[in-house]
Amino acid sequence: MTAKNKIYSRITTSTLQELKNNNQKISMLTAYDYTFAKLLDQAGIEVILVGDSASNVIGGHETTLPITLNQMIYHASSVIRGVKRSLVVVDLPFGTYQANSRVALESAIRIMKESGAHSVKVEGGSNVRESIERIIQAGIPVMGHLGLTPQSIYKFGTYSVRAKEKSEADKLLNDAKMLQDIGCFCLILEKIPAKLAKKISSILKIPVIGIGAGNSVDGQVLVLHDMLGINQDFNPRFIRRYLNLKEEIILAVKNYIKDVKDIKFPNQSEQY
Repeated sequence: MTAKNKIYSRITTSTLQELKNNNQKISMLTAYDYTFAKLLDQAGIEVILVGDSASNVIGGHETTLPITLNQMIYHASSVIRGVKRSLVVVDLPFGTYQANSRVALESAIRIMKESGAHSVKVEGGSNVRESIERIIQAGIPVMGHLGLTPQSIYKFGTYSVRAKEKSEADKLLNDAKMLQDIGCFCLILEKIPAKLAKKISSILKIPVIGIGAGNSVDGQVLVLHDMLGINQDFNPRFIRRYLNLKEEIILAVKNYIKDVKDIKFPNQSEQY
């Protein structure tokens, strides 16, 4: 069996490294509940991200900032119960790692112990180095996240492309190297120029997964509700809609309402 045809019964952090080493792309999507997580796992997704984007997608908030650690643990626990094969990564939410490394470690430990997740994701570079190092030293795998970091939206004031200027691009590259050096097993690059993402992916030995970062990185991640066409209020260039579930769901509900009103549901075969 060739490396490209190898079947993995369980995806681990080592699996992702092996995929990169064998020039195989890594697939990653978000999930926040048992039902969708089970479907993604059965479909063969390598990585499931329990993202703090649940704050927007599930909670209806404008940003990712309001979601709490307890809420993230709830979502992660639901996802874990639906997964047999995929690697599950959980976002450390805003306020759980920026203050100091002790709070960061305590937050990461709670996620791992209470949800059963496999790793955590942390946004930022040199500004949160101490927190990331302490988490990794405790034996918890950490996925880094650079570029557009949604938890810092009020600092930047916009969700526009990051690292277009040389100074910011240089800092991002240095942060990426630093995250690898301190032990991160993987790195997310969000909404940065494709050429820069390609450069970083070629320099780093660890896998680099992109969202709005071109196709020369080691894998791709999208928000599930975006790619399924459930949420169509968010339309950046990097999203590809694989279904139009918003319209299909609305039509199905309208048909249900009509059948109820017309006493066509339930029919004889749907009764006891």
